[in-house]
Amino acid sequence: MREIITKIDEITGNIATLKASNVGLGELAVIESPGRSTLGQVISLSGQSVSLQVFGGTKGISTADRVRFLGHPMQVKYGPSLLGRIFNGSGVPIDGGPELLEEEIPIGGPSFNPANRIIPKEMIRTNIPMIDVFNSLVVSQKLPIFSVPGEPYNQLLARVGMQAEADIIILGGMGLKFDDFTFFKRTFEESGVMNRVIMFIHLASDPVVECLLVPDMSLAVAERFAEAGRRVLVLLTDMTNFADSLKEISISMEQIPSNRGYPGDLYSQLAARYEKAVDMEGLGDITVLAVTTMPGDDVTHPIPDNTGYITEGQFYLRHGVVDPFGSLSRLKQNVVSKVTRRDHNDIMNTMIRLYSDCRESRNKIAMGFKVSRWDETLLAYGTDFERELMELNINMAIEDALDKCWDILARHFQPVQTGLKQDMVDEFWPGDQGEKPEAKEEEAA
Repeated sequence: MREIITKIDEITGNIATLKASNVGLGELAVIESPGRSTLGQVISLSGQSVSLQVFGGTKGISTADRVRFLGHPMQVKYGPSLLGRIFNGSGVPIDGGPELLEEEIPIGGPSFNPANRIIPKEMIRTNIPMIDVFNSLVVSQKLPIFSVPGEPYNQLLARVGMQAEADIIILGGMGLKFDDFTFFKRTFEESGVMNRVIMFIHLASDPVVECLLVPDMSLAVAERFAEAGRRVLVLLTDMTNFADSLKEISISMEQIPSNRGYPGDLYSQLAARYEKAVDMEGLGDITVLAVTTMPGDDVTHPIPDNTGYITEGQFYLRHGVVDPFGSLSRLKQNVVSKVTRRDHNDIMNTMIRLYSDCRESRNKIAMGFKVSRWDETLLAYGTDFERELMELNINMAIEDALDKCWDILARHFQPVQTGLKQDMVDEFWPGDQGEKPEAKEEEAA
């Protein structure tokens, strides 16, 4: 039987401080109040001084209550019966279904041994052209979605969950509004993928500590499924709420703040979660896609700034579309034109180069300069590019998206104006390669 403490020294916010020995960081404890028991977790140790983050808040708890340490960290159920279920930030079912009987596994353990990882070389198809064609998502990659509040990042995340090639989708929601929670639930149910989805949901009204537990529970379950040979896609939203919860707890504990009040170990806290992404040789894999909302659209804010050092690129969601210039997938070279069609790399570079020229032509108009016929051609091309490839509601296999790229080019340019290699033009240029009425003049005009 573990030691029972009969006195809590201090209660500050949702943190209870007491004296105890032989306890470990992250260990669970039960605070036994008259008529109820409340769960807490050790979040700080200093000699015999122990700080407990109390689940559900400290309302109704007094310094005379008893505290019993359980001797193990937070655990979560694991098994096939999790599929199709919804849990809160403590791992308790909130979908009205039965309690789970499977084994419990610890959360927050170390990531997979880097020496045993294999180089990512498989693509995850999402049927979203701005991802598949221009910034391919690779198996075992860890990528954030940088955005600002108000952008449809949860809609993008749900689209990826519905359409991605994955055996299991695990959604970890942190600080979600109830409307966002019901959106994810309804979307997965209506699309028919709920039977391979597991949801861990922390609502904005739930205790702060549960926000910190959501990514750990999601990734602990993902690791077990990956070890069983499953391809797992973990969707996290919003990591800014996770970091803000870390900040709130560190302030409550009167820790010395770092940049903008965030704890000094913010990088380590984020890396401990992102580094769970892995491809296990002969087993399964974990891919992590996580939303990070940037306060004030400031990429130098501590949260996106630290995230950028950990992850392998990012998707920028701006004005309702995935921005082709701000987005980057550093692992796409492992799959582009290797596991995809051989024209992928050339068409990707050509489309982006011409779209960049279109942006320059738009700037000319904004500054009052006269535009040439070549500018007009670029402007028409850019309009079609945005309408037929960039909009988030487009659902298209990558082969169809590549064909669409060739079609848009042929609609506005002659082959020589694109700079594409002749062997690519001979194989993939649609229809007649003769002069197009929309582009009779050379770029020199």
